[in-house]
Amino acid sequence: MAFEQLKLIPPILRALAKENYTKPTPIQEQAIPSVLEGRDLFGCAQTGTGKTAAFLLPIIQLLSKQQEQTSGKHVIRSLILTPTRELAIQISDNFKSYGRFLNLRSGVIVGGVSQKAQEQALEQGMDLLIATPGRLIDLMNQGFADLRHVQILVLDEADRMLDMGFIHDMRRIIAKLPVKRQTLFFSATMPLEITSLVDSLLTNPVKIEITPVSSTAERIKQTLYFVDKPNKLWLLIDLLQEKSIESALVFTRTKHGADRLVRGLTKAQITAQAIHGDKSQNSRQAALKNFKQGVTRILVATDIAARGIDIEELSHVINYNLPNIPETYVHRIGRTGRAGLSGIAISFCEYEEIPYLKDIEKLIKLKIPVTEDHPYPMTINESTPNAVSVIKTSVTSSEHGVTPGQGDNSTRSDSTGRKGTSEGSSRRWRRRS
Repeated sequence: MAFEQLKLIPPILRALAKENYTKPTPIQEQAIPSVLEGRDLFGCAQTGTGKTAAFLLPIIQLLSKQQEQTSGKHVIRSLILTPTRELAIQISDNFKSYGRFLNLRSGVIVGGVSQKAQEQALEQGMDLLIATPGRLIDLMNQGFADLRHVQILVLDEADRMLDMGFIHDMRRIIAKLPVKRQTLFFSATMPLEITSLVDSLLTNPVKIEITPVSSTAERIKQTLYFVDKPNKLWLLIDLLQEKSIESALVFTRTKHGADRLVRGLTKAQITAQAIHGDKSQNSRQAALKNFKQGVTRILVATDIAARGIDIEELSHVINYNLPNIPETYVHRIGRTGRAGLSGIAISFCEYEEIPYLKDIEKLIKLKIPVTEDHPYPMTINESTPNAVSVIKTSVTSSEHGVTPGQGDNSTRSDSTGRKGTSEGSSRRWRRRS
């Protein structure tokens, strides 16, 4: 099927040609006609499926047809709620690209920057507002945001907004919208809270499910390393000696852990930057730009900040910490292997994370292949999986300018349960040719 068959107007088709879009993805093929008909829609789709265009293209068309009737100062005609600044900016960029041949105005409302320009944009009115819930609530409370004219609401990455605690903000925002509206709801996963929210917000929706959450992209090669906490940094440094890893997106569980890991990699002369919620918007955008342009080799991110990071031809994703929510694993590794390309997902698993691993493998219905031949195998423990070659190992010395455990700021437990560095022989960091 071609985009022309979806009854998109010529200005949008011209924009798609400029973007080198040749044929719609499955979710675009199914969603666009329904949205153009004015139907409510629930889409369950993972990252990389083309869902942003699936809702933006028909919204642009609908807005362009009714522009003269509803435009004006303070008027917001459509609203997209999204969990992170990065995702909001990405959606805004896509809107401008797809609507480049139409006279439509958009605005972005996010935290981390001065709100003055946002106040002025809201006063002028806009066809599409893309916002994170927290900042939008702030501006609503101050009387700057008027949502009474919104015709189309999009909740994007709804599961992540729930994970981030935005559920109350979402409900407060929705309460200010007209009851009669079109609602489009997108989520990568389907927990019970999402099902309940869909039932309460949507009216007779079209339901589309693309790539079940339990599946992972077939083109992604997955591998697992069992490793003690203090040795994670050393193992990562060792792996990054491989020239085939030109760049990698590395996930940590916490913001502080991301910063510590960047310091450790930097001391090992590996260029790295962190992107997380405590960074300013300018800092986050600069880090992302440097990574995309190849200035920075490693981008270390938390799950919250990683939503909205869209990097073409990303070959490697590394789980420095396994996520405690199995669906998050699927979302993380989906950052690679996009647009028909192959990808590699590497995961580290420490003793405390073994329950997370079991949940992940249960969800994806796959045993992740274990790489046993590496310098830092997991310490002997009664509960260590049989797949691991249990070798008591220790990394001492700071010959490379980094302290063992620096990337995780934690101690290890040896086979006797004692914390600290075991007294066995030290293993040197080896440099691979």
